[in-house]
Amino acid sequence: MRRVRYTSVGGPLFLEEAPVPEPGPGELLVRCEAVGVTLPMVRKVAEAPEPVALGGEVAGEVVAAGEGVTRFRVGDRVTGLCFGHGYADFAVIHETMASPVPRDADAVTAIALVRSGLVALGALEAARLAPGESVLVTAAASGVGHLAVQLARTRGAGRVRGAVSGAEKADFVRSLGADDCVRYDDATWGEPVDCVLDAVGGELLTPAVAALAPHGRLVAYSSGGGTVRAYDLLVGAKSVIGFQMALIARGRPELYEQWRQELWRLFAEGALKPAVHGEFALEDAAAAHAAVTGRANLGKVVLRP
Repeated sequence: MRRVRYTSVGGPLFLEEAPVPEPGPGELLVRCEAVGVTLPMVRKVAEAPEPVALGGEVAGEVVAAGEGVTRFRVGDRVTGLCFGHGYADFAVIHETMASPVPRDADAVTAIALVRSGLVALGALEAARLAPGESVLVTAAASGVGHLAVQLARTRGAGRVRGAVSGAEKADFVRSLGADDCVRYDDATWGEPVDCVLDAVGGELLTPAVAALAPHGRLVAYSSGGGTVRAYDLLVGAKSVIGFQMALIARGRPELYEQWRQELWRLFAEGALKPAVHGEFALEDAAAAHAAVTGRANLGKVVLRP
């Protein structure tokens, strides 16, 4: 089979031939039809001290199952997280990290909707959004952010604002249902909001906290790090909440499944429309990464083995 790999920090990415992996106990071997490109994985390639396996979100058909698998069988179509080599023709995922793809949905839709949607939905849950409250979403044109904008509407937000890196993304974010859109380098981010969902981190944490109204909540779910000054929280009785999807998937599988079903229901009803920025061949993985690092994407970036 083909897979994408790199041998030094920062790349370059290249295709190589490798044996088809075998699923171990509790694992599924999936023939990949679509693979999601995520900012955390792109950052690992650029920053991790040693090369890592290019894993992440995969969707496709189960072609083999390891010992003890009970939820899926050969021929099922699934999507889930691969912690090994996922940029490949075949990938191994554990059945606890997999979920079924409805018969009438394609693999690209599953990649654009499920994992990113789960993060967006989980961040909204962590924010304890009440009907009528206002929300600001950073990286609002990203794979997670563009779904968070739409989900905030379905959860009854009174006002939804997007924050993006460039003005060229504003029309896209408004088309998703946002009332307005600001740029990161704007002097202020508009009228204070009740909740900020932050997927960027780093230096943006300071203006994100400043954008909160008194008693506002910031949910941090980025891999970008950053520091928040305690005084900035104290003066407005504001709070910062960390959110990580993996903890939900491993520790609360029933909630993970409940959220997954909600996403597919909203998609079927037309209330949630995942956007795909582009579909790249495996040999074009470097271009897919460049679309993410360059903040060029409007929606999800997907590899198509």
